[in-house]
Amino acid sequence: MPNNSYKTAEEVIALSDPGERLRDEHFFIDRLIIGFGNWVAWLFPILIIAITSQVVLRKMGHNQAWLDDAQWWIYGFAMIAAFGYAITTDSHVRVDIFHQNFSVSKKAKLEIFALGWLLLPFIAIMFDIMTQYAWASWTAKEGSDSPNGLHRLYLLKMALPILLGLAALAAWSVIRRNFARFTTPTLLKTVLGAFPFCWFVIDRLVFHTFYFFIKVTQPDIKLRKISKEPLMEQTTITAFILLVLLIAGLWFFGRKRRGANAGLNANSNIGKEQ
Repeated sequence: MPNNSYKTAEEVIALSDPGERLRDEHFFIDRLIIGFGNWVAWLFPILIIAITSQVVLRKMGHNQAWLDDAQWWIYGFAMIAAFGYAITTDSHVRVDIFHQNFSVSKKAKLEIFALGWLLLPFIAIMFDIMTQYAWASWTAKEGSDSPNGLHRLYLLKMALPILLGLAALAAWSVIRRNFARFTTPTLLKTVLGAFPFCWFVIDRLVFHTFYFFIKVTQPDIKLRKISKEPLMEQTTITAFILLVLLIAGLWFFGRKRRGANAGLNANSNIGKEQ
């Protein structure tokens, strides 16, 4: 009789590596986030080397300001990148006293609400803020406070909205995976599961569209006054109407597709009977 108490190396890795758990459920975005996270993980040994080197050099009287900056650059980039990885692999810290006893479908529905109605709107707001933050840093060509530090700090700040965008993709994909645990994951269901997030994203798109429309049609207007124009007050309601139209369109085409599939199945059954 084979001894099942011993596991192969592949089985041990599958149990210990968060990126390998439930791999069969992963979509393309999940594997993309996990692959990126595995690459970023190699920054931590570099961070350890940078910290150790700075300590030794400082004790020897050769302080290197650029090493201090490098530590913050590496740490900041890696930690924000780990945000999306933790969402995808469900390896973040959670208090699951009640959650662990729920059924699979109940857990999935709770995850959809938490990700789509709580986390994703926060990520969307932070993405919007960090984009403006990065743009301000780029235009100012922001650098280090120390003459001997790492300059081009704007490169790190420009990475922040990109990493938050990856985190948003990670949460979106996990919502789809949770839908798949109790129903067919469609785009319509995913949009409804992330309704506040979708509303905010469309609102931002409408806002910037209106902003540039006013800027082009009124070239003499001061930039600070654009946001006070009457048209800009209609961004939220316009975004809501567009979102409702999107949902209606997805429902209509989904119903039409289901009808077409039902017709194909009926013809197939008739063919088999004949």
